[in-house]
Amino acid sequence: MKKTYKIEVDCANCAAKMEDAANRTAGVSSVTVSFMTQKMKVEFAEGADVAATMQAVRKNCKRVEDDCEIYL
Repeated sequence: MKKTYKIEVDCANCAAKMEDAANRTAGVSSVTVSFMTQKMKVEFAEGADVAATMQAVRKNCKRVEDDCEIYL
């Protein structure tokens, strides 16, 4: 299952940090973060709880970039 989320991030380097953190989250198959479009495309692992996984993604992203935002 794939979903796209609106995000708010200040720079391309910050977006890359968010992408790395999100890709290390359990329940995520792959994540692509675009600084230019301010969007995060997430492909979830089969059987993953989307809501719980996205809360974990948000938490991991906040660890590496505390002023980022992911609009769920």
